Amino acid sequence: MTDGPDAIDLLDIHAVVAAARQAEADALHPGFGFLAENAEFADAVIEAGILWIGPPPRAIRTMGDKAAARHLAASIGIPVAAGYDAEDQTDATLLAAAREIGVPLLVKPAAGGGGKGMRTVFDLDRLPGEVESARREARSSFGDDRLILEHLVEGARHVEIQVLFDGHGNGVHLGERDCSTQRRHQKVLEESPSPAVDTALRDRMGSAALALGRAVGYTNAGTCEFLLDDRGAFTFLEMNTRLQVEHPVTELVTGRDLVADQIRVAAGEPLGFAQADVSIDGHAIEVRLYAEDAEAGFLPATGRIERLRWPGAERGDVRVDAGVDEGDEVGARFDPMLAKIVARGVDRADALNRLTRALDDTVVLGVTTNLRFLRWLVRQPVVRDGQVRTDTLGRIWPPDDWAARAVIPDDAWADAAAELAVDGDDPWSGGWRLNGPRSVRLTADDGTTRTVTVGAPSNAFEAVRSGDRAFIDVAGRSIEFRVAPAPDVDRAALSAGASGLSGSGPSSVSAPMPGRVVIVHARPGAIVDAGDPLLTIEAMKMEHVVASPVAGRVADLRVSQGDQVERGQLLATVEP
Repeated sequence: MTDGPDAIDLLDIHAVVAAARQAEADALHPGFGFLAENAEFADAVIEAGILWIGPPPRAIRTMGDKAAARHLAASIGIPVAAGYDAEDQTDATLLAAAREIGVPLLVKPAAGGGGKGMRTVFDLDRLPGEVESARREARSSFGDDRLILEHLVEGARHVEIQVLFDGHGNGVHLGERDCSTQRRHQKVLEESPSPAVDTALRDRMGSAALALGRAVGYTNAGTCEFLLDDRGAFTFLEMNTRLQVEHPVTELVTGRDLVADQIRVAAGEPLGFAQADVSIDGHAIEVRLYAEDAEAGFLPATGRIERLRWPGAERGDVRVDAGVDEGDEVGARFDPMLAKIVARGVDRADALNRLTRALDDTVVLGVTTNLRFLRWLVRQPVVRDGQVRTDTLGRIWPPDDWAARAVIPDDAWADAAAELAVDGDDPWSGGWRLNGPRSVRLTADDGTTRTVTVGAPSNAFEAVRSGDRAFIDVAGRSIEFRVAPAPDVDRAALSAGASGLSGSGPSSVSAPMPGRVVIVHARPGAIVDAGDPLLTIEAMKMEHVVASPVAGRVADLRVSQGDQVERGQLLATVEP
């Protein structure tokens, strides 16, 4: 997650292969991101004389191209959604195809995966802008801006089948994973087995996945993704020609080590087991811990991890696959996933209870994460009952009472004051006041400011100080506090304007996260409505629109296309 001077660009094929050569690597496992599904990367590794732990480049090309994968699936009788996947990529052709398919419509890159570049369109008037944005994000993430269109099956489950093939003609599936809990086509919670799949349906979906793998001459591990409706009918989405992020849930219920299986297959060994040997025991559920602010539209977050505590390693029911350590700097260049927290139980309810306890035991301070959101999520009735669909999260989050739930407790302010009011040789330090209790004026990262009496900490919250900042864990969210500057006339006026007391002052628009300005939608002098896009910022390979908070005229624009911006940087002002 850091960008040090010796960091390798994990999207640079030549740099990664050169690093493998320098390390005298005998084999290379591509992981489950970046270049893992890049056929040119696989070719380069093989040409370098390094054993490639993955499927053949030919299979990656065919199945990594969503258009080609759709054609192949349809040709062997696997249902696919209505859509457009031809070579003609002109705007006019895509619009004509979209009108024929109808809304709701899914726009997605023909290459890549992980939900990047995918857009949902409910109004065809918005299609040109969504196509432009999807192309740009696909080009940035995958170096390929081709798109396909598909009819969006609303209210479906996202269920995928794990397959494993060796080089001797043997293939098995290892059951299914339910990945329906997602937002913006990014998976949040995954589990195995699916609460919607019985033995007969598992056999049918598994047979379809194996047929697809055999049709392309597949070897090694892969995943076939499907949409499943409430009647038990499924349609093919895509095949991921790599190890999936969520593979631990399959490992925990099947007893397989998928990475070990991948290595053995790449070394030329046979699988050594048959479909009849595969059994599912218990239930496993995984959540993804992201450096993102779920309470602000899931915007990416950056910062230094000042304190980190995972669920106790002695608990054999919980597994943590983490990519960060305490002290690491989380930057804006890469995917925001920090870790996967996985729990196994004898059944689904047991697994959920164990996962809930594991999340309650997790602490991440210094950078905003989605931990508080995850703690809320695993307690929701629709999740507990196994009734989540791909559109559920968009309907239930945030709950109507979230603003009240998210208020910073008084004891958290008190603990921050105790951390920041440090006594020293200066008699005026430490919040000292003449004829009054010690107090300090603090500002939290939500913009609120308070004068807080300094006393003994409540010890009700995990806390850590870093320089002039204190971080307090409030129900899983890292809240940053600083000593506020003394009030003056200018700040009082700004505060009045921000709270609406001044009536008609200009509204400032600040960057919600660090990133690069990829498009400027409105120029100085433009008339905009509240919610109209002003800028689009790219961070962590995804685009985020910055909208006008009010209707009015763009009075000032401080940035241009291509500029790098920091979180909180003033971007524009809009006069009502």
